[in-house]
Amino acid sequence: MEKPLIVDRGEGSYLYDVEGNRYLDGTSSLWVNVHGHVREEINRAIREQLDRVAHSTLLGLANVPSVLLAKKLVEITPPGLNKVFYSDSGATSVEIALKIAYQYWQQQEREEYRARRKFISLTEAYHGDTIGSVSVGGMDLFHSKFKPLLFETIHAPAPYCYRCPLGKNKDNCSMDCLKEVENILDRHHREVAAFLIEPLVQGAAGMVVAPEGYLAAVSKLCKRYNILLIADEVAVGFGRTGKMFACDHEGVRPDLMCLAKGITGGYLPLAATLATDVIFDAFMGEIEDFKTFYHGHTYTGNPLACSAALANLDLMEKTDFIGGLQEKTAFLANGLKRFLNLEHVGDIRHLGMMAGIELVEDRTGKSPYPPGANIGHRVILEARKKGLIIRPLGNIIVLMPVLSMSLPQLEELLSITFDAIQTVTERTDLT
Repeated sequence: MEKPLIVDRGEGSYLYDVEGNRYLDGTSSLWVNVHGHVREEINRAIREQLDRVAHSTLLGLANVPSVLLAKKLVEITPPGLNKVFYSDSGATSVEIALKIAYQYWQQQEREEYRARRKFISLTEAYHGDTIGSVSVGGMDLFHSKFKPLLFETIHAPAPYCYRCPLGKNKDNCSMDCLKEVENILDRHHREVAAFLIEPLVQGAAGMVVAPEGYLAAVSKLCKRYNILLIADEVAVGFGRTGKMFACDHEGVRPDLMCLAKGITGGYLPLAATLATDVIFDAFMGEIEDFKTFYHGHTYTGNPLACSAALANLDLMEKTDFIGGLQEKTAFLANGLKRFLNLEHVGDIRHLGMMAGIELVEDRTGKSPYPPGANIGHRVILEARKKGLIIRPLGNIIVLMPVLSMSLPQLEELLSITFDAIQTVTERTDLT
């Protein structure tokens, strides 16, 4: 068993362990870091708020940072998302969206709408680890053991072009997976409350990038069949795909949007679920109508976390952060091309500042490495020896650099990852 790496401090795009070794943070500390570690502007915002109040409940009250952040989120998210409900993690933001969508239909006047109790999500979907978010997940590796606890979900095939669930390939496919979505909606729309989707990239599934136009088409289908669209932007929001939100790529306006991870720049736990006025209005009424959304978290809208989020977004604006990402995303895309020269790289999936490199035992037949080979873990340990922290998803090596990472640092990330994959996959004895 390898010696655990214990982080002592961070600086910019680097982390330092208790022994003084320096590592490039190639996972953004699990996909959350935006401006680098120990950013003074965010530190200052937290310190200043700490001198005012560390926490006060949002149950029946409000606090200044939570109000200011809600206003800011409404301004930067897709038009129409005018109401904000805070929580503390991506999973809880999804759980909230599911409950809102369910209760929304239960409070409609038309009786037939109250039959809408199910959800549609994609195979290989990951939306968190709470029971509700696991129920709408689609990853057997993570979720199968808990099936007796879960509610029924309808799954549509993921747009996983490299391993197409419909047996197609890019040359002979005209987005048949989208046709399957339409068929499912046509059959089940009268019993479905919402379609839940990770816009453009299914992260935990292995950086599965949807074909261009897929997201917009799903949105149009949801509108046609009068089904709510929930966009889980937890992993892809706040610049990760090269735009502020993944929905922005195709002009999609969801009914509900889930945010977390990068919202505070990687500093403190915070999440938000945004909803349209139409959805919000369904919860309004007289007290005896009991239409209230009875849901709350102790640390909902925590002032310290909201202050960090405001500083994070302020930095994005002042530095034209999103505009500056374009050169980096192009550099990363170009640098990934050389990985196809490695014999055991089967596929590379990339969007913005997120990438997945799928390793295969046999490229011709796309044969995956057996679980016992533990290939992904071996690669990341090799990279760690060279000063890079990355994480695998099975046989898929994930690159999720700190968004503020410089071009030389991105080159360092690519070079170490390339060498680590080459070193491990060329060894004759993988047992």
